Amino acid sequence: MARRPRGERYRAGVSTVPQAGGAPVDGVPPLLRAIVDDAALVAERPRPEMATVVDEHLAARATDAGGLLGSLVVPVSRLSELVAVLVKRRPSAPVPVALSVDTGLGGVPKALSLTSSRAALLDPRTVEMPAPHDVDSVWLERVTEFVPEDVVAVVEPRRPDADGSSDWLDGVRRVVDHGCRPKLRCGGGRAGAFPGVHDVAGFLALAVGAGRSFTASLGLQAAVRHTDPDTGFTHHGWLNLLVATVRALGARPDADVEDDIGEALRVTDGDTLAAELGGVGPDAAVRVRALFSSFGSTAVAAQGRELARLGLL
Repeated sequence: MARRPRGERYRAGVSTVPQAGGAPVDGVPPLLRAIVDDAALVAERPRPEMATVVDEHLAARATDAGGLLGSLVVPVSRLSELVAVLVKRRPSAPVPVALSVDTGLGGVPKALSLTSSRAALLDPRTVEMPAPHDVDSVWLERVTEFVPEDVVAVVEPRRPDADGSSDWLDGVRRVVDHGCRPKLRCGGGRAGAFPGVHDVAGFLALAVGAGRSFTASLGLQAAVRHTDPDTGFTHHGWLNLLVATVRALGARPDADVEDDIGEALRVTDGDTLAAELGGVGPDAAVRVRALFSSFGSTAVAAQGRELARLGLL
């Protein structure tokens, strides 16, 4: 049975280019506000230093492109460490955080209790967790028990290395139907961690068709699709995902939505993507960001520079 989206509520700051999505706020247009989640603390290796990450995150928020930043993703196992650093730094406002569950669901209530006791320092927005391979309604009910209604439950169904797995999309559909926000992992330390265009298109078509917000993580280090010369891995671009979402929302009833999405995902020219986003009006910007909630990046500072080069900031 489909459930009400958990914790879904419109937050200020989802609004694209000065002529695309309304007037910019602090230099960042509405379609791009709070779209980048700082995932430095969940980088695969090496283990990041907490004080360094916090200092860089707070400094990034104070720049002209600071409005791009959404939440700081923090592993539940390192939440106390984060609090200790923030106590010393005394941020001017609570830091939005996404709790990444690395201790099992049983650790979620204690983590949320800690954030509640430190409301002057932390603003918990989401609780994010990987799903078991056989994600089902029983496990999803446990998520419902541990994550309160005022926080968004974000679930990442495990995707096999083989592209085009219907079982994986079935898992995404169960997450969506249960009222949780699905997460798409876009990369990692091996080739199989990077989903193909077919899988990404299927994920986006499913989420947009259901009207459910989604998030993306890892692998989206740049705005535009490209191949890393050192690893040979082809990375999806988050602007590609944004344009694909725009196209999915505006698709005609007789259109092949996945083909149109796939075409957007394959674009490797940033100016082409920027020009298409330039036609997004204020109302469409709100609808797009109600679906594409955010993406995680370990290269937060680079996003602002690339967007400025493309004329989007």
